[in-house]
Amino acid sequence: MSEGPLHRFGAVPQSDGVRFALWTERATAAWLCLFDAAGEVETDRIAMTRGAADTFEAFVPRLASGARYGFRADGPYDPTQGDWFDPAKLLMDPYARAIDRPYRYDPRLASPRAEACDSAPMMPKAIVTDLPHGDLRTAPIFRPGGLVYEINVRGFTQLHPDIDPAQRGTIGALAHPAIIAHLHKIGVDAVELMPVTAWIDERHLPPLGLINSWGYNPVSFMALDPRLAPGGIVELRDTVRALHEAGIGVILDVVFNHSGESDRHGPTLSLRGIDNRAYFRTLRDEPGSLANDSGCGNTLACDHPATRRLILDSLRNFVAAAGVDGFRFDLAPILGRVPDGFEPDAALFRAIRADPLLADRILIAEPWDIGPGGYQLGNFAPEFLEWNDRYRDDVRRFWRGDPYTIGDLATRLAGSSDIFARPGRTHSRSVNFIAAHDGFTLADLAAYRHKHNEANGEQNRDGHDDNLSWNNGFEGATADPTVIAARRRDLRALLATLFASRGTIMLTAGDEFGRSQQGNNNAYAQDNALSWLDWSGRDQDLEAHVARLSRIRRDHPALADPLFVSPDEVDWLNFDGRPFEEGDWHDPATSRIVMLVQLPEQPARIAVAINRAAESAAVSIACTEGRRWVRIDAEVDANAPVEPRSVAYFAEEDIA
Repeated sequence: MSEGPLHRFGAVPQSDGVRFALWTERATAAWLCLFDAAGEVETDRIAMTRGAADTFEAFVPRLASGARYGFRADGPYDPTQGDWFDPAKLLMDPYARAIDRPYRYDPRLASPRAEACDSAPMMPKAIVTDLPHGDLRTAPIFRPGGLVYEINVRGFTQLHPDIDPAQRGTIGALAHPAIIAHLHKIGVDAVELMPVTAWIDERHLPPLGLINSWGYNPVSFMALDPRLAPGGIVELRDTVRALHEAGIGVILDVVFNHSGESDRHGPTLSLRGIDNRAYFRTLRDEPGSLANDSGCGNTLACDHPATRRLILDSLRNFVAAAGVDGFRFDLAPILGRVPDGFEPDAALFRAIRADPLLADRILIAEPWDIGPGGYQLGNFAPEFLEWNDRYRDDVRRFWRGDPYTIGDLATRLAGSSDIFARPGRTHSRSVNFIAAHDGFTLADLAAYRHKHNEANGEQNRDGHDDNLSWNNGFEGATADPTVIAARRRDLRALLATLFASRGTIMLTAGDEFGRSQQGNNNAYAQDNALSWLDWSGRDQDLEAHVARLSRIRRDHPALADPLFVSPDEVDWLNFDGRPFEEGDWHDPATSRIVMLVQLPEQPARIAVAINRAAESAAVSIACTEGRRWVRIDAEVDANAPVEPRSVAYFAEEDIA
């Protein structure tokens, strides 16, 4: 099929009416269904005309923006062959720019065709939408090497005391002066918004009284979820503009690896009823067996032209209509998956690279899925940054106290060249993180040895079992001041390690002030105080520590520079100033190291001293003539010992 212009499919308002277009290769008939202003009563059903390139079309004169609509399609119904056509199912337009209500799971949405169950009463309706005029994109504000701040939009402001309760939990709340002030305080370069397009709950959640609050179960790829953006694309556009004016970029976390229609027992909502065999990958020679490389029941066929175009048009929509800086791709190997495996230069990636709207955007890959050959860390094209789970795990192992970890720590601090270096590539593409939305919070990492997901209703079976965590002598919440002090010390050390790392760094919202999920490492279904940020109870001393670290990183480009550290730019030293030798690297008990860095164009050197030991230790590093070392991360004399299990930053300054 043709890649075509953005406006080819969906509902396109015109001066004298609205033109509708729906692509489907296997349907034999399709209808446009119009609804009243409340989206409750079907007022008209119009047979669409099949035209060229497998496109069904209809034009409705005198219709205008704001009209509610959906599609129905007919054709073979044989799930064993991958065909799910059922005219009783109202289908969401994949190109809908807005919907009138959130998706709600109802078992009737998955009823077989023989039951002839009209799903319209259970379905949101698409809204004919005029897009903002003009191309709103500007050059991305974010640059690799900066700080990405991962935000769950719904939980981020639910408890913020300065925000109007009516606006809490929305995209618009991110533009509030109190939020921007916080982002400035901790040095955020770009916010990364967890999924904001409309999603549906997994079918096991409603009986448990739970809802999905993360959004990684999409149905609509262009329509924002009404709970997050009651003002639609205009709300996102205005928020992006406000953040840009504050010098902060906006990255959207997008999910193009599966749909909320799930496995063969899931609901028929959109793509399944439009053309299941085109949009979803199936097992080889088994058209009725959905591939499950996503772990969510189905896998989008991103190598099919229709799916590829839907993805490209969705990305273009958010760049042109809202001006976002870029995208983080969930389970990104699926975007490059072909019948024989993963292709780093797959057609979708080539199309993004060649597209005038997308070519300069920030692209971040989560470089793994659960399909064959699904772990692709380091194998994406140069334009992609990549979430680096090796960084996460090696830093956790080091601070947990595992032996033989000092070399791995140094490699991660220096940009992970063992993963990302290739002939002709000079920059690290690593997104360094220690904690993310998925897994323990940073605070829980030092407070729990085991996950505690009982609130999810799955008998603690969900979530990762191996978290590389520790609890400082007591599992979970405690009033013991010794344990509390040890945990705070560890958090400061973990954060200081992150901010000393070459490449892009990522911090999940709330980790800068010690948020806890009480040991729940899979809080996707906890739309409550367990996952909402507690602004009134935050650890403001820890927050101030992060603000200092961020200022240090900005003031000393040698730390953040995404270039791989060359041997003449870094020295690895013992605390007494001696260079590391082979025995130091391979000694299982090595627990102290100094990273001494200097960029060629920067006369000042900076030293990061890492002390994992239980005892304090003095640092002695020779100074450049006429200069002295000063401690810059704390109000401590440079000659004072580095505290146990801590990280200290030193910089050279001229002697007055």
